Amino acid sequence: MSEQKKQLLARLKTIEGHVRGVERMIEEDAYCIELLKQTQAIQRALDKVNSMILGDHLRNCVTTAIRSEQPEERERVVNELLQVFEATSKL
Repeated sequence: MSEQKKQLLARLKTIEGHVRGVERMIEEDAYCIELLKQTQAIQRALDKVNSMILGDHLRNCVTTAIRSEQPEERERVVNELLQVFEATSKL
């Protein structure tokens, strides 16, 4: 297993623990601001996971496609990235 994969899995386990903690906080009627602080921490952690995945994708898949002699492959990976970012911007 690659170091990147280990890091991603560890981060996701941490996020999972945070989500369970928020669930308990809700069950215990925790103060709203404390809940918001925790959900923001979860979002930042997810953003870091997304950043790591994107970085890996750019270094590997996109670089390979751009170096390819096949223009349709280059176009495909560029369109994939655009679709991901367009979907994110609509949230």
